[in-house]
Order: sequence, then structure tokens, then C-alpha cells
Amino acid sequence: MIEAACAKLGRQINVMEVCGTHTVAIFRSGIKSILPEGLKLLSGPGCPVCVTDQSYIDTVLQLAGRDDCIIATYGDMIRVPGKGGSLETKQSKAGVKVVLSSEDALQLARDNPEKKIVFVAVGFETTTPATAVAVMEAAEQGIDNFYILSSHKLVVPAMRALLSAKNNNIDAFLCPGHVSVITGYGVFREIVDDFKRPCVVAGFEAMQIIEGLAEICRQLVAGRPELKSMYSAVVTEQGNTAAQGIVAKCFEPADGYWRGLGKIEKSTLRLREKYSKFDAFKQFNITETPGKEATGCRCGEVLCGLIDPPQCGLFATSCTPDDPVGACMVSTEGACSAWFKYGRKEKREQ
Repeated sequence: MIEAACAKLGRQINVMEVCGTHTVAIFRSGIKSILPEGLKLLSGPGCPVCVTDQSYIDTVLQLAGRDDCIIATYGDMIRVPGKGGSLETKQSKAGVKVVLSSEDALQLARDNPEKKIVFVAVGFETTTPATAVAVMEAAEQGIDNFYILSSHKLVVPAMRALLSAKNNNIDAFLCPGHVSVITGYGVFREIVDDFKRPCVVAGFEAMQIIEGLAEICRQLVAGRPELKSMYSAVVTEQGNTAAQGIVAKCFEPADGYWRGLGKIEKSTLRLREKYSKFDAFKQFNITETPGKEATGCRCGEVLCGLIDPPQCGLFATSCTPDDPVGACMVSTEGACSAWFKYGRKEKREQ
């Protein structure tokens, strides 16, 4: 079906996998090696660490330098480079703790009442409910030394921003499975309706991904973009309404900065006024500004599907997983990291 679709359309088909887990699964399973040349997979802004704007990273580093703060962060954020190093390089001189969950961060606040615990809250709709629960628990229990620096993001506004760009080359989206468990696949309907692009949710096994790609190709050949889920075992149209309710109670959408995409309207979640005492942005008087990539780093273009990682001059030379320059090389779900581990034999396009 996929090969026949490429032949019938007579042009290159560009499908963006929005999810970083899809990117890694596609490489690990060798799917790219069996796809026809006419189908190109683009890695999109689906890695939470990668899309976090550089200014946010620098803000976290500044807070880490304060004597009265302990930074609680997921492990994949600790090595992201910023001005003057990373959380990893500051760990011996500052209060930086790697946690596995927002609950662990809240426990740090209970255990260290003399310190201000700042939770580095990143992630898409999948991880936001857990952060909301921790904030509500802190409110109920009167814990007043717990703060979150929210960089939680919404997938659909980023997809809209990509398609609204003049240089976009996206024919369809392979939509994320994890996010869809929470949001429901119905959240992508506006992309189909407004931009006439197929949106197909898929799981992460090789055959699930291939079935998703085949469905996209079927729709492109028929000329009828549709919304469809190939992951019915865990994804419904409505999603997890209980989790959605918890998030809505605690957060509200706000304009926010994304690496590579700039400022996107209503794309980032901020704490509602009711919970503003836990908002690190407000309590530490932090003003968000757009960040700037390191010289030569092309992570932003990678996240927009405009180039493949090997087209960046730093890739696999001065930028490696052991010594990353850009965020896309840090996270295990980052496109550059995946290309480095699985796809370095791909020929670099000039």
C-alpha cells in the first residue's frame, strides 16, 4: 500500500511523526530501511526536553545558583546546555535533585522546609496531570515552599504553527499515542478540518507504526484527509476525561516560547490564579523572553522537520550525546540522539 501510494502520487510524501517515542521506535525497528524512497519521515516537536526554549533552561540554571533553592528535575533535563553550563555541572555546587515524579519533588518540599523547592515541570499532556495533582496536594496540605516552573506544552497548537509556516512541507501527521491517551484522538480533528491533513494515531510497535503509515498513504491517494486512530486498545476519541478535568482545574493555556517555533499562542500551560502561590514565574518575578540557540546549532530546524540532524554541521562532530551542544542530542527521545545512535550511516545531504 505504501509503495503503491508513492508510485500513484508521483511525488515525495512527507509524514511527520510528532512524538519522540515514535522517532526512536522507527529507528530501533529499522522501519526507515524498508520504506520506499518516495516516503520521507520528518521528526517533529515531540520531545519535551527538545522543545523547551533556551530561556527556560537559563532561568532554571539561575535558580539553581540561589542558596535558598533546591531544583527538582527529571533526569533528561539535567544535561541540557545553557549559559554557563548545565544542571549537571552545577550539581556539586548547588541544590539539584533528580526526581522520578512530581510527587518526589513535593516530598522534597516536605523534607526540606527551610528550602524553596522548584520543580522543573516539562512535558506534554501526558505528564501534566501528575504535576496538577502535586500542586493540589501542596495546597491541601499547606506546603508553602513548593513551586513549579511550568513549561508544560500542548501538542495541537504546535502542529498548527508548523502548518501555518510558509516553508512547511508536511503532508500528514503520525500522531502521538501517549498524548492521545489523555487528550483523546478527537483533539486532532481541527487539524484535519482546518488544514486538510490526514491525522492518524498509532502505537509504538513496528507493525502499528507501519499500519499508521499505510492508512495515511491510503488517505492521500484517495484525496480525503481523515482523523483515525490505529491504537484503539488504549486510545479513545474522548481520552481520559478525569485527567483532563484535573489539568483544567489547575492550569490554563497561555502564550509560550518553543525552541524552533518561537512564541505560539495558547500553547503553554500556566497555573491558574487560585494556585499562583506555587507559580515560580510569579513568586521569583521571572519574565519570559525568547532564547537563542548556541552558535551553529540547528535544533530548531530539526524540530520543524526542515532538516535531518546530519545536515547540521555540529552533528556527530562537536555535538555528541557525551558532549551535547543542542537539546535534541541530550534526550533519548531527541531526533539528533536517535540519528546518532541508529542512523549515522545515512548519507548527509549537502
